[in-house]
Amino acid sequence: MPVLYRKSRLLRRSRVLWGSLALWRPRLIFWFGACAIGIISVGFARLADLAQRAFAGITASGEWGFLLPLVVTPLGFMLSAYLAARYFPNAQGSGIPQAIAARHLRDPEDRTRLLSLRLVFGKIVLTVLGLLSGASIGREGPTVQVGASIMLAVARFGGMAQARGLILAGSAAGIAAAFNTPLAGIVFAIEEMSRTYESRANGLVLTAVILSGLAALGLAGSYNYFGSTSVAPASLRDWELVLVCGIGGGALGAAFSGLALYAGQHVRRFAQPQPLRRMVMLAAVCGLAVAAVGILSGGTTFGTGYDQAKGAVEGNPLPLLFFLEKLVAGFLSMISGIPGGIFAPSLAIGAGFGSTVGQLMGSGIALAAILGMAGYFSGVVQAPMTAFVIILEMTGDHEAVIPIMAVSMIGYITSRLLSREPLYHGLSRVFIAAAIRARRARELAES
Repeated sequence: MPVLYRKSRLLRRSRVLWGSLALWRPRLIFWFGACAIGIISVGFARLADLAQRAFAGITASGEWGFLLPLVVTPLGFMLSAYLAARYFPNAQGSGIPQAIAARHLRDPEDRTRLLSLRLVFGKIVLTVLGLLSGASIGREGPTVQVGASIMLAVARFGGMAQARGLILAGSAAGIAAAFNTPLAGIVFAIEEMSRTYESRANGLVLTAVILSGLAALGLAGSYNYFGSTSVAPASLRDWELVLVCGIGGGALGAAFSGLALYAGQHVRRFAQPQPLRRMVMLAAVCGLAVAAVGILSGGTTFGTGYDQAKGAVEGNPLPLLFFLEKLVAGFLSMISGIPGGIFAPSLAIGAGFGSTVGQLMGSGIALAAILGMAGYFSGVVQAPMTAFVIILEMTGDHEAVIPIMAVSMIGYITSRLLSREPLYHGLSRVFIAAAIRARRARELAES
């Protein structure tokens, strides 16, 4: 009898232990995935910086080096568009619309067409290739798709059923690690990715942001994206900037997003008969135009625009037409079909717009650049809370909290009056529709 009792106790203990392992396995995989997002984001950032410096070095070498973009940029665009269409479908563009679309799809196979570890590799490589070619793109939007893809893989490997919540968590972690803005990552997930507050996902989002942020901090250290500044309105003219940057930035952002959605429809119709060939041709034309704009601007429109935006935030005025030149370069890069985001270029456009307004009104350049970023970025994404929090965290300008909030809200209202469709959500509907068509075609083929 005592022997049987001891055996039963051992059996119960083994069951408890096995149950504990089964309980902790998905948690450990989730934590590992969150840390992986932070590590990969830092590596992605460093590769992107190296690519930009390499392009700048190539174009600065020799007497005629400034003309090299006329060859390098179109060829790079063509190669990136070809590889994306041929080997990494759904890697094109920012990556945020793909993550939004995946949250609306219920079929696991449809989701993995938009978010997968294969796409993580392709997105990083092709975004770096675009920056190496001088494209006016950023890495922050792609980092969202990378983070969401990693978390969807976590759901699959860990046997977790919360795919939608994990995609949300991965997207938030991607933004937080890319900009070193943990609060902005959380607000972005709630306001832009889901458009609603999901209490069931808040724990996942917070944990993913914390772990990815800690991993990124361990590798890159603590920093503000644009450094630290402390400027605030000091006169009536400075307060006038709030209205001008809010209304003007919102209208400019609405024009960009509306034109991007309109052009996207025509590009899809144009590419329909021969998608691979025609998209490569379009990429070549867009690459040549981006190169021409870059040469005319003295090279300021190539790449993310980080240096130009940072300089403006530090009080250095940008050329008066820089924001228009950067907008054109960013728009051409976007419709070309190459992978790459619009986050960083949008901040550069907004900083350029604010710098121009500040020079014309005789106000401080640093304050005008920060308000210009808030107004334009809010106008493009139509997410005022995200715009306010992300710019506040990137600049550390706590002296201008109220002006930044006001500009973000004015930019949002102006944009909504002019363009009813938010850019990322408008683009996500394209991926949702494509996934539905593909599933119906599979079902017809099987029947």
